[in-house]
Amino acid sequence: MNIEQSSRRIAEIGIIPIIRAAHSAEAHQAVQAIHAGGISIVEITMTIPDCPTVIRDVVREFGDKILVGAGTVLNHQQATQCLDAGAEFLVSPGLCLPVLKAAQAQNKLGIPGAMTPTELIAATNEGATLIKIFPCENLGGPKYIKALKGPFPDAGLIPTGGVTLSNVADYFAAGSFAVGIGSELADLKALRAGKASEITAKAKTLLESVTAALQLHRKSANPS
Repeated sequence: MNIEQSSRRIAEIGIIPIIRAAHSAEAHQAVQAIHAGGISIVEITMTIPDCPTVIRDVVREFGDKILVGAGTVLNHQQATQCLDAGAEFLVSPGLCLPVLKAAQAQNKLGIPGAMTPTELIAATNEGATLIKIFPCENLGGPKYIKALKGPFPDAGLIPTGGVTLSNVADYFAAGSFAVGIGSELADLKALRAGKASEITAKAKTLLESVTAALQLHRKSANPS
């Protein structure tokens, strides 16, 4: 996929599940459980041991059924490893230009992190169209997204950190492009207790809520 295709897929689903795990088998279980719940995007983080191999294995198993990205990508070397493994998008917790440029060089989506308006300006000036706002809940949650959308109406903001089922609709009402969600969805305690079905159920519920929020947001943005 190219940048536009990946962006479109994220816009359609509205959720980027963030997978953190102690080992590859655990990460793979989380991916399977989330996919079973209807969410066809995952962000596999570099905090997982041998993350590029996990990415490669997930891509081989699911093909284009899942849009696979890499998260917590901190430098050019990691970016190259993840892209070589088949990652379709790269996410950083902050503004790391070598990672963004590595993605852009291969016409892949780079999603840098930003916290302040200054960082948002820098990211957009470097060609980033989607930007992760992290840690969003600590910065004010949906109110912070709404405030940023004033001076940055065209920026695709993806709040991450503190997004839950109870507040996800508020994030879309504030103008979010999508949301990043980690342990609230990819619950490692449930996996380790042999309750992967709980993750699948959460994924289904979250997807229903986000789909409804997206439809409402689009209707209000384009009244007929």
